Amino acid sequence: MLMPTGALAQRRQPMPSREELGTPQSAPVQQQQEKNFPLGASWTAVSLNGKPISDRRATLMVDQNLRGTGFAGCNTFSAAAYPLRQQSFAVGPLALTKRSCDKGLSDFERSYLTALRATQKWDLVNGKLVLKGGAGELQFDRAL
Repeated sequence: MLMPTGALAQRRQPMPSREELGTPQSAPVQQQQEKNFPLGASWTAVSLNGKPISDRRATLMVDQNLRGTGFAGCNTFSAAAYPLRQQSFAVGPLALTKRSCDKGLSDFERSYLTALRATQKWDLVNGKLVLKGGAGELQFDRAL
């Protein structure tokens, strides 16, 4: 049998604050500031899928009109290039000159343009422009 007691309603004590407990408040979460794509800058490819490009030359520049142009090793190209929010990136169909090249250069050019066309994300890491997509990763150094 339960007997009623005189303290039917217990008072709730307020919880002590963080300062009273001596616990530091957590630092406010800093949102990463969105980066701006470097329009108008010229870039030279230095690696393709983690392999250095030392015996070939490939370039990229995206101008203020969102037109990407460059040299792919044998031919020059142009395409619409869209740096999007959250460091996304889209490259439209490529217009390409039709110079004839040796097989090694043609294979490199095809790999470079395939990786460029499939780019989905961009980033600036230690001064390098990094483009990533389903066909691989390109890294560029800023050209002079």
